[in-house]
Amino acid sequence: MSAVAVLPRMLGTLLYYSPNSEEAKGVISQLSELPELLDWQNLSLIEEASDRMCSVEPEDLPYQFSLLFEGQGAMAAPPWGSVYLDRDNLLLGETAQAYRQFLKKNQVKLETSLNEPEDQFGLMILAMAYFMETENDEAVEELLSTHLLPWAGRYLELLAEADESGFYQALAVVAEEFLSEVSAAYDVIQDTVRLYR
Repeated sequence: MSAVAVLPRMLGTLLYYSPNSEEAKGVISQLSELPELLDWQNLSLIEEASDRMCSVEPEDLPYQFSLLFEGQGAMAAPPWGSVYLDRDNLLLGETAQAYRQFLKKNQVKLETSLNEPEDQFGLMILAMAYFMETENDEAVEELLSTHLLPWAGRYLELLAEADESGFYQALAVVAEEFLSEVSAAYDVIQDTVRLYR
């Protein structure tokens, strides 16, 4: 795996796959390495978040993951972009369709075991990792400016507020810092849009 894509692959995995999955278990075992994976502008914040995630017992995570990502009960922080970007908070709304066209234009076909919209936050981070690996800078910039950054801050804020384990709250901090770092590195100017959640 390309070194540049290690961090987004880790974040995307934790924000998409159940903590019980083999994918997530492998990442959870490497969380202490987060501070070394990037030349962080705010290293102490990342170290603190990494320590918090490492202090949570893995067996405490599946229920919280289910609440936050699988829709067990009312979802306090839905992980799909169209919920925030479309006036009626619809899954598979216009913005989700636009993102699907963006993936198609860049010859990306997502194959997951779950039947859900492509604009799921973790999946979008994993798509960004792929574009970084293949050195498709134009796709990274468009994904960030148009499809992810306009709603990411609000989503991560709600995720942090809703999490009772402390794990996903810390993960939201790391994801927000990562998006800030990568946006600066790619000189991304995020689209200004109205949020509906």
